[in-house]
Amino acid sequence: MEKLAQVASHARDDARRAIVDAAEKLFREIGFQKTTIGDIAQGLRMSSANVYRFFASKAEINEAVARRLLAEIKMEVAGIARRPASASQRLRACIVAIDDANAQRFLSDRKCHELVETAFNENWIIVREYAQAIDKSLSEIIFEGNRDGEFHVIDCNLAVVLVRTACAQFYHPRMAVECTENAEPTIHQLVDFCLVVLERGL
Repeated sequence: MEKLAQVASHARDDARRAIVDAAEKLFREIGFQKTTIGDIAQGLRMSSANVYRFFASKAEINEAVARRLLAEIKMEVAGIARRPASASQRLRACIVAIDDANAQRFLSDRKCHELVETAFNENWIIVREYAQAIDKSLSEIIFEGNRDGEFHVIDCNLAVVLVRTACAQFYHPRMAVECTENAEPTIHQLVDFCLVVLERGL
């Protein structure tokens, strides 16, 4: 019975993955707002009712696709946090990677960028999960910087919040795009500011 349950679980996961794959393809082509459950079902040669067996609503599919897009950034940032480099170098690389991801998505995948932007604007739960994951990576870097004497921070958790707040314009998809029109402060100027504060202590 346990083996049958595992097979059923894998089959369900495969079906959900196929639906998200099909939805993401359509989102890139016509946008998430114009894509319907019927469109997704047609692309998979199944009925709309069958899609609803795995996702209760179109909103759930929107979230699944957006979660996948944000997961790519989370993984990259987590990887940077584990690199054999100084805390300052890793912190800078994390913030720059987030900004680069937003810029690249805006330039090459505008319709999916609109999905992520909507998720941020409406504060979907996946955005809160994403923020928590990014904070975790930044916290690891700041904690290690403190441990090694590179930073002098009394409250590492507060330091993470302050760094995130200072660099907020590079986190939010819409703000990241809007800020490209402003010459200053640049991302490196803001990171420099954060590093000076962390190094001197707060």
